[in-house]
Amino acid sequence: MRRYIPYPLLALMLTLMWLILTRFSLGNLILGLAVALVASQVMVRLQPSKPRIRRWSVIPKMFAILGWDIIKSNWSVAWAIVSNKKRNPHLVEIMLDLRDPTALALLAITITATPGTAWVEYRTQDGRLLLHVFDEEEEGYWRRVVKNRYEAMLMEVFE
Repeated sequence: MRRYIPYPLLALMLTLMWLILTRFSLGNLILGLAVALVASQVMVRLQPSKPRIRRWSVIPKMFAILGWDIIKSNWSVAWAIVSNKKRNPHLVEIMLDLRDPTALALLAITITATPGTAWVEYRTQDGRLLLHVFDEEEEGYWRRVVKNRYEAMLMEVFE
């Protein structure tokens, strides 16, 4: 059974989502099951290697710092908008030492979850990150935060 449905929970959830988004009928149920089974088989081929976490103790600290940074960024962006402060969006290039794919994915999520920033591009050849910042004045701040705070903690956890 596991061979045909390697991710049963995924297949079930996709089928339910299919039925919620379409009206319930026998045809939609069959089509939803087919889509779910194909997606489940595709996940077998896409499954990345399991991440190896070296230091679990850093993770709570990382979440606390990220939470605080998100709150600060929310206030900063809200204040800039409400006060009608002139903003100059800017692209910042940061050289990263981080190479672990899971850590890079978490860094991308972290940066994108923080208001005023967006992960634009990452070049695997040289470890160069292109980051969009809300205001050019914050360029140095974000360069330090990404390099010294987020990347350093992720390297402690994963590398």
